Amino acid sequence: MSIFITGANGQLGRLVINRLLSKMPPEHIIAGVRRLESGQPYAEQGISVRLCDYDQPASLEPAFAGVSKLLFISSSHHDDTVRLRQHAHVIEAAKKSKVAHMLYTSFAFPEQGSGPPIPLHLATEHAIRAAGIPFTFLRNALYTDFVGALDLHEAITKGTLRIAPGDWKFNSVTRQDLADASAAVLSESGHHNRIYELTAPTPWTFEDLAAALSSHAAQTVSLYPDPEVRHWIYGFLSKIDTSSTSDDLERLLGRPAASLAQSIAPLIPV
Repeated sequence: MSIFITGANGQLGRLVINRLLSKMPPEHIIAGVRRLESGQPYAEQGISVRLCDYDQPASLEPAFAGVSKLLFISSSHHDDTVRLRQHAHVIEAAKKSKVAHMLYTSFAFPEQGSGPPIPLHLATEHAIRAAGIPFTFLRNALYTDFVGALDLHEAITKGTLRIAPGDWKFNSVTRQDLADASAAVLSESGHHNRIYELTAPTPWTFEDLAAALSSHAAQTVSLYPDPEVRHWIYGFLSKIDTSSTSDDLERLLGRPAASLAQSIAPLIPV
């Protein structure tokens, strides 16, 4: 078996590879990187390193040669038009290389959203299906660290968490849990042509966040919906499905997902 991880030097890619190392010998893992020299730490662990640059189609087909499973981590480029072109390069190369199974990191419940990056992920899923490659769509929820945009330091210092008014609910999860679930699918059989909605099992609210902050800070943090709050994050959140949930993540993990309190602990200023 050979398992290829694209974007191996990204945050999610690193976590996936670290988890895979606890499940299989390093020689079964291939790290895809944009610069070969950046993969030296992987090579020192016995992991194969191959050039994999979404902007260089010629690098992709030889990179995917002989690959049993390919974890295709979606591009992080800021322009979705560029991302879609990059994704097309990966899919075409995977088809030509006869990759046996492609896992793609999509977005949770995309059919119920409207804004970016939803069209990109739906289009990529469609392209993978059209290519005829056996697939697994890992539809990842928001990373809980999006709350870092809410200025948690100010909330704790002033005892008030200011938010935009609204009936906000969130199904967010940690990168670590998503990485662990991805590694489970990569190391197991029986996941062909499946879609997993990788979300928290129950949604949380800003009231829950204020309570978690209060517990961490050992002081009361009150919630204050303020019509004067202006931040791009709310426009983004309003156009995606942040509240629908599934038990897929916990089933793949074989354990509970990280709680809200656990998830935000690394984000709270000390």
